[in-house]
Amino acid sequence: MRRENQSSVSEFLLLGFPIQPEQQGMFYTLFLAMYLTTLLGNLLIILLIRLDSRLHTPMYFFLSHLALTDICFSSVTAPKMLMNMLMQTQSISYAGCICQEIFSLFRGVDSFLLTSVAYDRYVAICHPLHYIRMMRQGLCFLLVFVSWVLCSAVALLHTLLLVRLSFLRNNTIHHFFCNLSALLKLFSSDTTINQLAILIVGSVVITLPFICILVSYGHIGATILRRLSIKGICKALSTCGSHLFVISLYYGTIIGLYFVLSSNSNIGKDVVSVLYTLVTPMLNPFIYSLRNRDIKTALGNVLSRLFLV
Repeated sequence: MRRENQSSVSEFLLLGFPIQPEQQGMFYTLFLAMYLTTLLGNLLIILLIRLDSRLHTPMYFFLSHLALTDICFSSVTAPKMLMNMLMQTQSISYAGCICQEIFSLFRGVDSFLLTSVAYDRYVAICHPLHYIRMMRQGLCFLLVFVSWVLCSAVALLHTLLLVRLSFLRNNTIHHFFCNLSALLKLFSSDTTINQLAILIVGSVVITLPFICILVSYGHIGATILRRLSIKGICKALSTCGSHLFVISLYYGTIIGLYFVLSSNSNIGKDVVSVLYTLVTPMLNPFIYSLRNRDIKTALGNVLSRLFLV
């Protein structure tokens, strides 16, 4: 980072979700409960998948990594927010803000993992006889590895483009955390290349996986309609319903985040920020498990072992 940039700004002020002093305790308790629920819920999903051999399948392998990304993403934003609420401050250090910006980009791993789950469901429903051959272990590891590598490259690219810019004297971020789009508004130099990079990379990381998901479920829907079996339809809905719900929640909050952030609605920004950083990662473990018989069975087995011991 150039010297003039370092000397101009030493910390930022996060003005997203303003809370009255008399409401600090209530919101702190609420957000702390949501963060702890996120940690415990996602850790439980990972633990169950690791302990139960019946869950050692490609779909649950991808779900365990989805749970891991939810833990990492929430842990990037929630602890600092809770500390600021406890200390009644809105500041975040320069290094802390850049770290939040970098690690928040790893949320894009979810796009590739959700696409991997969609492909897994496509193979399971449309090509059940070739499932073991098509969804071999090496392919699953490769899909996860590529997901993390691509998002690491995206984070590095945006960070390098950020380094070349100079800051404005204004250090106020009208957002819940150090989001890249909100952070770019503080720069005095031309951010055209940065905005172009966001557009291109967003198309690769967000739009392209979404199209692949739509294509996968299009084939799944066509296969189900050809069979016209009530039992087959119910089975497909039971295996795909949770995934479709998670997809809707994930892409819904992303659309809301970027469309609302471009508006002047502070209330809308606050609500979408909370949904994106806290609510969605907290709800995902419940969505995975509520209609999932395998997860419920694995949880029952673990609980029975604990009580027997």
